[in-house]
Amino acid sequence: MGAYENIIEGFIGSAGGRLDKALAEASGLSRERVKALMGEGRITLSGKPVSQASLKVAGGTAFAIDVPEAAPAEAAAQDIPLNIVFEDEYLVIVDKPAGLVVHPAAGNLDGTLVNALLHHCRGQLSGIGGVARPGIVHRIDKDTSGLLVVAKTDKAHEGLAAQFADHSIARAYRAVVSGRPIPIAGTVRGAIARSSVNRKKMALVEDGRGKHAVTHYKTLETLKNASLVECRLETGRTHQVRVHMSSIGHSLLGDPVYGRTPTAIRPILQRLGFVRQALHAAELGFVHPVTGERVHFISPLPDDMQTLIDELRN
Repeated sequence: MGAYENIIEGFIGSAGGRLDKALAEASGLSRERVKALMGEGRITLSGKPVSQASLKVAGGTAFAIDVPEAAPAEAAAQDIPLNIVFEDEYLVIVDKPAGLVVHPAAGNLDGTLVNALLHHCRGQLSGIGGVARPGIVHRIDKDTSGLLVVAKTDKAHEGLAAQFADHSIARAYRAVVSGRPIPIAGTVRGAIARSSVNRKKMALVEDGRGKHAVTHYKTLETLKNASLVECRLETGRTHQVRVHMSSIGHSLLGDPVYGRTPTAIRPILQRLGFVRQALHAAELGFVHPVTGERVHFISPLPDDMQTLIDELRN
């Protein structure tokens, strides 16, 4: 396997199930990453190599995953300004502006948060995420602003990924939604999966097909034809806040995918040039994966959302 060796060891969760899914949940790696490592012969169950992702595995089965040293990142280091909220030798907390893509992908090969981090951290980022996503433990949408934690070491990456997997990370978003939710506070539960009609969208699906998702919301302030709400996430699914709030009839203002902006608000958005979903990752809390200290960070609303709220108060 080479001189570098990083072994993730543990036990399959009590529920067992399909191997790639069970390993992803137990290790904090993505299912695609698990499948790739399995194909390279880097995963064992009870000491024996496995290669079939769909294999059914019993709860409590011991596993080991040999994560190879990351290949040199294909992304280039770029001197892009970053708002660093906190940094130590293990991790970085970034307050991401709206419009900044998190990691390179087709159509966005540079100018991303990863490009900026490679420059800022001089390449010292966790390799567990693979060559395209060094250090990235989780992500927020391009046009969502707010807090993001990035791992600089593999130990930090593993510890953070485990907390995301067991839903112990504290995350709260601020969103400006259409209308006034009734009740003013509540919980939205609904499995989320890729839409079968539009592959660029996520959708609520029947339980068993998608990923379980839970969002707790409460109204912080009623506005003109809109509301400022706080959304606390138990889970972290793609587009979760956007899908869940839309499902109860209160889509985010400016959301080009899931939203239908009220007619009375459209002139305000146009005048302000507000062309993104009104969503901000405002709070992030977790146990530091190396020091064990409980940390909590808060990001104030960015100027564009604050201006929008001020307009809707008048």
